[in-house]
Amino acid sequence: RAGDFAQRTGEMRMKHLLKLGGMTPEEILHILDVADEYKQLHKDGVDPKDLQGKAVALVFAKNSTRTRTSLEVGIYQMGGLGTYLSASDLQTARGEPVQDTARVLGRYYDAIVCRTYKQTTLDMLAKYSGIPVVSGMTDYAHPLQVLTDLMTVRERKGTLAGLKAGFVGDGYNMANSVIVGCLAVGMTVTIACPKGYRPAADVLNDPDEAARDADVLFTDVWVSMGMEREAEQRRRDFTGFTLDAARMALAKPDCMVLHCLPAHRGEEISTAVFEQHADEIFTEAENRLHVQKAVLAILLANQ
Repeated sequence: RAGDFAQRTGEMRMKHLLKLGGMTPEEILHILDVADEYKQLHKDGVDPKDLQGKAVALVFAKNSTRTRTSLEVGIYQMGGLGTYLSASDLQTARGEPVQDTARVLGRYYDAIVCRTYKQTTLDMLAKYSGIPVVSGMTDYAHPLQVLTDLMTVRERKGTLAGLKAGFVGDGYNMANSVIVGCLAVGMTVTIACPKGYRPAADVLNDPDEAARDADVLFTDVWVSMGMEREAEQRRRDFTGFTLDAARMALAKPDCMVLHCLPAHRGEEISTAVFEQHADEIFTEAENRLHVQKAVLAILLANQ
C-alpha cells in the first residue's frame, strides 16, 4: 500500500490551497479520502515517503502550536524537509516585498505553507513563487482546519451530506471557512454571532437556533491573534454565546463539538462541555496531521 502514490493522490489538478471557495465537492472529498488513507497507513506503522526529496517552506507570521508541529511532523514522516520561517527570520521584516521573497523561495522549495494576516499575502506568494502555496490560516480563512473538521465529522458520523452544522462565536476566519466547506459537501449551516461580528448580513444571530437539532457544533476563541486590545470589549459583546450544557441540550443527543484550539474554557465553551467532547476535539487536532499530508501530496503530485 505504501507504494500506491499515484493511486492515492489521483488526477486532481489543484495548484494551490488558498481558501475553500471555488473548490468542488469532489476536490474536497478527494482530500478527505487521501487523508483517511494516510491515517490508516500511519496506524499500520507504514508512513509512505511521498515527499522524499521535497522541501516545504513553513512561513509563519502568526504563532502556532498545531499547524506548525503537525506540518513539521507530517513532512518528516513523508520523507521531506520542512523549514520553519518566522516573521523575524525573513527579510520581509526589513521591508523586502512579498513578491521578491516569493521568487526566492520558489527557487529553493517545492511548496510553501503560509500562516499570515492578509489573504492578499497568500495571493502574492502564489502569483510569484511558481510553486504550490497552502494557507496555514489568514484573517479571512482557515481551510486546513475546516478540511480537518470535515474529516473528523465523517469519521464519527459516517457521512457529511444532510447533517446540520452550527457555529456559535465570532464571524471570522473559522466561520467563513465553516460556511463554505460545510455547504460544499451538502451540510446545512447555521451561524450565530453577536451583531457587529457576523460574516454576512443574512446569517442567523440566535445561538440557540444554531444549536437546535445540530449534528455538530463549532466554536472558536472570542479574541483571535492580533485582537488583544479588543479583548475586554469582545468578552462583553459575546456574553450569551457560550457553548454550555443548556445550549447543548438543544442539539441532537449525539451532537459533536469541534474546537480548532486553543480553547478558553468559560468563554466560548464551558469546561464541562469541553471535557465531555474532549475526545472529538483532540481527534480533530490529530487529524490536522493527515489532512496536511494529503494536501501536500496532492499538490506536489501535480508538479
